[in-house]
Amino acid sequence: MVILTSVLTTGALTLTACGSRDNNGKSGDSGNTTVVIGVDAPLTGQNSATGLGIQYGAQIAVDNANKNKTVPGVTFKVKALDDKALPATGQQNASQLVADDQVLGVVGPLNSGVATQMQQVFATANLAEISPSNTNPELTQGKNWQTKKVRPYKTYFRTATTDEFQGGFAADYAYNGLKKKKAFVVDDKQTYGAGLSKIFKEQFTKQGGKVIGTDHVNVGDRDFSTLVTKIKNSHADLVYYGGQYDESQVLTKQLKDGGAKIPLFGGDGMFTPTYIKTAGKAAEGDLVTSIGVPVDTLPAAKDFVAAYKAKKYPGDYGTYGSYSYDAATAIIKAVASVVKDGKVPSDARAQVVDGVQKANFEGLSGKIAFDQYGDTTNKQLTVYQVTKGDWKSVKSGTFEPKS
Repeated sequence: MVILTSVLTTGALTLTACGSRDNNGKSGDSGNTTVVIGVDAPLTGQNSATGLGIQYGAQIAVDNANKNKTVPGVTFKVKALDDKALPATGQQNASQLVADDQVLGVVGPLNSGVATQMQQVFATANLAEISPSNTNPELTQGKNWQTKKVRPYKTYFRTATTDEFQGGFAADYAYNGLKKKKAFVVDDKQTYGAGLSKIFKEQFTKQGGKVIGTDHVNVGDRDFSTLVTKIKNSHADLVYYGGQYDESQVLTKQLKDGGAKIPLFGGDGMFTPTYIKTAGKAAEGDLVTSIGVPVDTLPAAKDFVAAYKAKKYPGDYGTYGSYSYDAATAIIKAVASVVKDGKVPSDARAQVVDGVQKANFEGLSGKIAFDQYGDTTNKQLTVYQVTKGDWKSVKSGTFEPKS
């Protein structure tokens, strides 16, 4: 994603320690205190199917907390902002959330490139941010993460494991599971896609495979005829794509229509029913990696899936919905340790950050806990393949990168 030259450093706005708020957020001595959990994701346009899954995953967590009175004296609300998958918009949204003194934590964003422009805004305000989907290692471990890991921001966490594992897991399965030896690697030039492709290339080569061609596309591209010709002429037996479903669902169709009957393999940015719906029969046999294990195999997630369907929420809950639910739950649990009898201390945001760091509970997606970098300790991954028009899991496990 585009890296802006300036980052807004909005000062922290603190909540009053005296009195409480009613449900309209007004100060008073009776009624509930309102605590807001912000959500930032693409809710329209590019990547919106997965973005809406994030919004409503968090919403269900909030609904459950209110129904169960998880934090006595507190009513939770969601404030969802649309970043349109644009870093500059995400930065503006971060400033807007910081300026709302009822916001004690934020779920999001979807895109790693957007996160790069939000992190410092939240850090300056001591506001906890938990992404259910960011996978770029730099966000938690610094630019030189492969040689020296340094956590840039103590306010940033994620419930998704990183590309270090996801890219390697894909490479291992491509070489040892699919027995593919020659890969053509494409990315969309964005933080997420380029980073994922780089790690796939490194690990595929270390497994014994050969990367026989590379290329890049632009976000929004719809004509891939030149790229299809390159891939066909390379005689690759696999295409690895680093990017989102919006472009890859068109690329795979043009690839198959062009006579290259080879699978397209990508990351969790492709893991949505929209990919199959758009690509049609061309998607058959294509693969993705995604974080965690299949949501429908987790007993704890059954009520979540049922609630999502019953409320007829839009978007795709299967990709990041449960991870968003768990991110919101981590914030809610941290608020529970901070707010007593409906009273919000003046340093509530900083205390919530500390509370999130200490998170340790069973979530919908598995064990929720964070290491010293803010990364999830849950490294489970799954390979899915399009089989008879649906994503079917073919392998779950963990991966240790080859050095």
